Amino acid sequence: MFSAAAESLLRQARDIQAEELDKFCSRASQLLRKEDSGPDATQALRRLFLIVAATKYSRKLEEACVDLLQSTLLRPTSPEQLQLLCAAVLRERAPCDSLHLPWDHIQDTRQLSLVASVLLAQGDRAQVSRVGQRVFRVLESRQPEGPSLRPLLPVVSKVVSLAPGSLHEDQTNLLNRRLGDWLRYAGLQQGPAPSPGGFFSAPKARQPGPITEVDGALATDFFTVLSVGQRFTEDQWLNVQAFSMLRAWLWHGSPEGPGAPDTDDRSELEGSTLSVLSAAAGRPLPPQEQLRERAFEYCQRLLEQSTRRALRKGDADLQKACLVEAVLVLGVLCRQEPSFLYRALSGLKALHARLCADPAWVRALLPTAQFFLNHGEAAAVDAEAVCQHAFARIPSEFFHSPALAFEFVQFCRDNLPLFGRNLGILRRSFPNLFKLLAWNSPPLTAEVAALLPSLVDASTAAEMLHALLDLPCLTAALDLQLRASPAVSERPLWDASVRVPSCLEAFRDPQFQALFQHLLRAKASGTVDRSAPLHQLLQPLAGCARVRQCAEAVPTLLQAFFSAVGQFADGALAGQLARLLLERSDSLYPVPGYEAQVHRVLGSQFLALCQRHPSLVVELAKELLEFVGSGSGVRGGGHVLTSVVWAIGEYLAVSWDRRCTVDQINKFFEALEALLFEVTQSRPSATLPKCPPQLIATLMTTLTKLASRSQDLIPRVSLFLSKIRTLAQGPAAGSLGCREDAAAVGRRATELLNLLKMPSVAQFVLTPSAGLSEPGYHRDTNTALPLALRTVSRLVERGAGLLPG
Repeated sequence: MFSAAAESLLRQARDIQAEELDKFCSRASQLLRKEDSGPDATQALRRLFLIVAATKYSRKLEEACVDLLQSTLLRPTSPEQLQLLCAAVLRERAPCDSLHLPWDHIQDTRQLSLVASVLLAQGDRAQVSRVGQRVFRVLESRQPEGPSLRPLLPVVSKVVSLAPGSLHEDQTNLLNRRLGDWLRYAGLQQGPAPSPGGFFSAPKARQPGPITEVDGALATDFFTVLSVGQRFTEDQWLNVQAFSMLRAWLWHGSPEGPGAPDTDDRSELEGSTLSVLSAAAGRPLPPQEQLRERAFEYCQRLLEQSTRRALRKGDADLQKACLVEAVLVLGVLCRQEPSFLYRALSGLKALHARLCADPAWVRALLPTAQFFLNHGEAAAVDAEAVCQHAFARIPSEFFHSPALAFEFVQFCRDNLPLFGRNLGILRRSFPNLFKLLAWNSPPLTAEVAALLPSLVDASTAAEMLHALLDLPCLTAALDLQLRASPAVSERPLWDASVRVPSCLEAFRDPQFQALFQHLLRAKASGTVDRSAPLHQLLQPLAGCARVRQCAEAVPTLLQAFFSAVGQFADGALAGQLARLLLERSDSLYPVPGYEAQVHRVLGSQFLALCQRHPSLVVELAKELLEFVGSGSGVRGGGHVLTSVVWAIGEYLAVSWDRRCTVDQINKFFEALEALLFEVTQSRPSATLPKCPPQLIATLMTTLTKLASRSQDLIPRVSLFLSKIRTLAQGPAAGSLGCREDAAAVGRRATELLNLLKMPSVAQFVLTPSAGLSEPGYHRDTNTALPLALRTVSRLVERGAGLLPG
C-alpha cells in the first residue's frame, strides 16, 4: 500500500501530458549536457523515471533526450547514481527501436551490468543470448585482483530465466563450480574497518572481528546469508548473491532447459546414486552434482540457523525469508536428485512441527506444504493433512496480510494439477478462502475468479452463492474480529476513523454468536443461515472503504460463479439457484450502490438459467407469483423484476412445458396487471421507488403475450394498453418517466394494441415455436416471422378505420 503522499505523486505523474513531458525532457537534456551535472540532474532524472514508470503504456521521449541518456550511461566518468537512473528510464521505454548501446568493450562490471539490464529489457532472445555470452567471457577471464563479479550475477540469473538452455556446457560447468565455491568457502572473519587515516591511528582497532550467528554465538560452521557481521568481505557478498540466485540457476541453468535432470538419459536411480558412488570411489563430483551437494548442505545449515533466537528484529525477519527460500531450494533439489529427499525428510518434518507451534513462522508454512505436496507420496507423508493445516490456519488468522493472502491464492491455483480429482480439501475450505478475498478484494479478485470453477460443485453451489452475496458483510465481520482481538501490529489494520461501539457489543453478545460463527466459519457447512439480522447489526460499517471495495468486486465474482455453474448444473440445481436469486434480491448488505450492481447481475443470470431450463417458470410458479406480488423487485433499478417478468412472458407457454395450464396463465396475468397498475398509477415513494420504463414496457409485452395464449384476456389487456397510451400522451405522464421515456412507452402500447387486433397472428408472433429462435428466421426476408409482421402492419394500416379499438 502506498502512502497518501506517494499516491499523490503517482497521480501527478500519470496526469502529465505530452507537451509537459517534452519540456521536462528538454530541461533534463540541458542538465545532462553539463560537465558537472550535479544534484539538479539527479533530481530531474528521478522525476523523469517516475513519469515514465507511473503508467502502463510507454511514454514517448525526445530522441535527443534518449541519446543523452545512452551517452551518459556509456560514459565511464559519469556518476554512478546518474548511470543507475539513465538505465532505469531506458528500461521503462523497452522495447525501443532507437537504442544504440555499444557494449562489447565495456570492462567495468558495474557499468556492464547496467547496460545489460537495458538490453535484456528489450525482450529479443538473440540479444539475450549475446548478453549472456559476453558476461560469461568476463567471468572466464576475471582475475582474483580484478573487478568484482557481484554486479554480473543478477544479469546471469536474468539471462537463464529469459533464455533457458542458451548457455554452453562449459559455461554452465564454470558457473556451477563458481557458485559451489562461493556457497562453501566464504571466510568467517569480518571485513576490515575503513581506516580513519592519520599518524596516530591504532592498527589493533582496525583488526577484523569474527563472524557470529544471529543469537550472538561465534560461527563455527561455514558462512551463510544468516551469518552476522558489521562489515563483509568480497567472498562473503558473493556467498549472499550466490544463494539469492541459486534457485533460479538450479531450475533454469542446465543446458537442457528448465528443471531438466542430469545430462544423459540415465534413470532416476542412476542419477540419485551418482554422488554416492563418486564419493565412495574418491573421485570429484561433476560440477553440477557438486553444486547440488553444496546447495543442499547450505540449506540444511539455514534450517539449523533458523532455530536460533535472533537478537535483532531485522535478523529475525531475515531468518523467516531465508527459511522460505531454503525450503523452496530443497524442493528443486529433491525434484532433480531423488536421493536428497530422504536426507532432507527428517529436518523438514521437524520444521513443520515447529511451524505449526509458532505462528510467527507462518510464511514458511506454504513452502513446506508445497514440498510435501510434491514429494509426500514418495516420502510416505500425509500431504493432505499438511495442506489441511495450512488451509485452516492461514486464512483464519492471517487474512490481514496482503502478501500472505496473495501467496495462498497463488498456491491454490498452482497446485490444482496436484490436487487432481481430489479437490475436496479445496472445496470444503472455500469459506476460509473467501476471508482472504473479503479483506484483500482489489488485488485478489481476478485470482479468485479464475479459481472459482475448481472450487464450486453441485454440493456447494448454493452455499457459495450465499457467501458471495454476503462478501461485504464478511468484510465488516472481519473488521470487528480484528477490533475485538488484541492488536496484531503497531498500526491498526482497520479503519480507525469509523467508531462502531454498538457493532462491537453485538459481536460479543452471545445472542448473535451463532450468526457470526456461521459467517466466519472455516469450512463449508452444507447449511445456510439467514444473514439478514447481521445486515442490520453491521450497517454502521457499510460505508467503510474496505467494505465498499469488496462490494465492487462481487459482480465480477458472481459472473465467474454462474459461468462455472452453468457447465454442470442440472434442472434441480438450476431451480435451487433460481429460488435463491429471488430470495436474496431483497436481502443484501446495505452498501451504497451495491444493490443495483448485484441486481444487474442477478437479473441477467436468472434469464440465463431460464433459457437453459425453460421449465423453471412452471416449476417455480408459486415463488414467482409471490415475488411479483411483493413488488420489492422495483428497487435496485428493477433489473431482477424485469428479467422475471420477461421470463414469465417468454416461457409460460405449453410450447415450452406441457404442464402449463390456462389457470396458471390467468393467475400470472392478474398479478402482473396489478403490478403494472401500481407502478403506472402511483407516485414514487420510499416504499415504491420510480419504476424504470424498461420494466413498464416488459410488463406490457408480457401481458400481451399471456393474453395471446388465453384469448379471453385480450379485451382486458387492450383496455389497459389504451389507458397507458392515453396516459403517455397526456399531461400526467410523469409516472412513466421523462418525456422521451413516456413517448417510448406510448409507442410500445400502440404496437401491442395493433398486434392484438389480429389474435391468431399475435399468438404466432408473440409465442413462436422454438425453431423460430434460429438466426435464419430473422435474417431471411422470405421466412415466416418477418413476413407475418409486415403483413400484419399493412393490414392494420389499411383497415384502421374498420377495426375496433
